[in-house]
Amino acid sequence: MTITADHIRATLAEYTDAHPEEKPALAVVNALLDDGAELTDRKEYRGHVTAGAVLINDAGEVLFIRHVALDTWLTPGGHVEPEDVNLVGAALRELIEETGIALNVSPVFPVPVHIDVHPIPENPHKGEDAHRHIDFRYLFRAVGEQSIRPQEEEVSACAWRSADTIADETLKNRVRAALL
Repeated sequence: MTITADHIRATLAEYTDAHPEEKPALAVVNALLDDGAELTDRKEYRGHVTAGAVLINDAGEVLFIRHVALDTWLTPGGHVEPEDVNLVGAALRELIEETGIALNVSPVFPVPVHIDVHPIPENPHKGEDAHRHIDFRYLFRAVGEQSIRPQEEEVSACAWRSADTIADETLKNRVRAALL
């Protein structure tokens, strides 16, 4: 069973109930859903859902990956797959796929810590037009020492870093607050 429009809408509603100041910026997601957009289809170039994982360890550090295609440091995440049943599960799957971490990892909150809508440039090599990602980011906690095995096709390195290195200010502040 795949992630449904109802699940996306309900997750978005829970998130905006907790963060009402973000409702205007995220109205585009409801507008796409109202228009019948299939937000789990990566060929939906008006915008499609992605799932991200922000993993914190016992030392209060965040796990970053060096993304091969983008040649930049990011938190793990990616496109949802047909077998994903919910967004938090998709975020966990992406975390495991990209880093090899599987043991002693659990979500901190049942709703996303952050939802971000951002542009993605055209990628002629993949035959993709410019589009938007609607990134549902979940906060996870790793307990104890973790073995990391980067997925070589997409990830060239992994590193634990201070939460202060998170570029998005809203996400950074929410992760810092969770660490208290």
